[in-house]
Amino acid sequence: MTTENVKYEFLSENPNVKTKPIMIALIIGAFFAILNETLLNIALTTLMQEFDITLPTVQWIATGFMLVMAIVMPISPLLIGWFTTRQLFIGTMVTFLIGTIVAGSAPTFGVLLFGRMIQAVGTGLIMPIMFNVFLLLYPPHKRGKIMGIVGLVIMFAPAIGPTLSGVIVEYLGWRFLFLLVVPFTIFSILFAMKFLVNVTEITKPKINWLSIVFSTIGLGGTIYGFSHAGESANGFMTASVFIPIIIGVISLVLFAMRQFKLDEPLMDLRVFKFPMFAHAVIMFIIIIMVMFASELILPVFMQGPMGLTAAAAGLLLLPGSILNGLMSPFMGALFDKVGPKVMMVPATIVLAAVMFMYSNLTADTPEWVIIVGFMLIMLSVSAMMMPAETNGLNQLPKHMYSHGTALMSTLQPLSGAIGVSVFLSLLNSKQASYLNGVENPTSPQAITDAMVAGTEFVYFVIFIITIVAFILALFVYRARPLEDVVPAPKKTEENNN
Repeated sequence: MTTENVKYEFLSENPNVKTKPIMIALIIGAFFAILNETLLNIALTTLMQEFDITLPTVQWIATGFMLVMAIVMPISPLLIGWFTTRQLFIGTMVTFLIGTIVAGSAPTFGVLLFGRMIQAVGTGLIMPIMFNVFLLLYPPHKRGKIMGIVGLVIMFAPAIGPTLSGVIVEYLGWRFLFLLVVPFTIFSILFAMKFLVNVTEITKPKINWLSIVFSTIGLGGTIYGFSHAGESANGFMTASVFIPIIIGVISLVLFAMRQFKLDEPLMDLRVFKFPMFAHAVIMFIIIIMVMFASELILPVFMQGPMGLTAAAAGLLLLPGSILNGLMSPFMGALFDKVGPKVMMVPATIVLAAVMFMYSNLTADTPEWVIIVGFMLIMLSVSAMMMPAETNGLNQLPKHMYSHGTALMSTLQPLSGAIGVSVFLSLLNSKQASYLNGVENPTSPQAITDAMVAGTEFVYFVIFIITIVAFILALFVYRARPLEDVVPAPKKTEENNN
């Protein structure tokens, strides 16, 4: 079944089209693909012992995964224009399955990393594909609830990843982190082969190789540089950090300039002409940076000044992560009823209040304060992220859905890498500054006080950023599709050849 055979504007309005099986197929595939983003985090020490490798080497399991995801996401609009929904989703999941089998049976770390990169290709493509399909299936007034369900998948899968990983590694071994995913992936493929129908239009856009090169170098260099900034003693002043960032930024500028000149851009950046989409992008970047930073800084603080174990620190954050996932469908349905402003303004106030509270953390802060604070953070994020993203995408015309979803998906790893590196650098800088001003910088008390000072400083900076988010929330409004801002490209014989 293709869109040409359907007279309805959105397929969910056609009583002959069963949308629930389509949703189930996409969500099952996405859940296990996204789960793999964090599933290996707790197994890094085990892998170091298994393959006799160093920490910088094993960290490529995470860094390389994020790099490949960011590189393949911008080409998703091109692939959506060339292949049917069935072809693209099944091909993506088969790619993910191959990577999973390769990684699970890897005899060496090199093979494991190679399998992990193949997995990342599938994971990087699944999100823009899913978002684009749901935008085509459902009209704007029903998308909040649907995107809320997607939010549950996006947030719940990474939240349970470390906990699930710990149990599997301890009782079954690290290889089962991959092998247990295989049957679910096969089920997703078979389910899609039976129920998934094509909902996109095959336009066969031109393949602009120079744009792909600029995108790959730009995103790869930028994320690589920022990912290593926090690990370096000199931060951004290290050549291995600032050179990739400079090359990456220059390539991204060249990529952006080229997209505005092309009739069929790889990623149509004219989506920024839609005010609510541009607003959503800024909010999305802020939310991702704040969320990623909190998930990094808080565990470091709890295992440092508070003296907790890694397992205890993870358990303290788990209620907030689970709450975020469980609340996403409710927040999505609420968005359909009341719109974005009623949700985002209170959420930014709560988020700012928690950041201010965290800017006064001490080594004696009760554990319940951390738990409640993080739960409020994740609750605020659930009331902000999916509503902001859905509202921004709602303003786009249909022919730009794939470009909007690709851009949003690409920004997630990019914003996360920038946020983590910047806040980690601020933390290290403040710690060093504090230790330089004390008589005995090597004493345990001085080190603890330095960590407290650094954490307080980082969260005060984040507090300022959340104030910006609050101001932005005051200007949000419910978006409607604006087809006339950027008209659909004319279909010509040249375009289709």
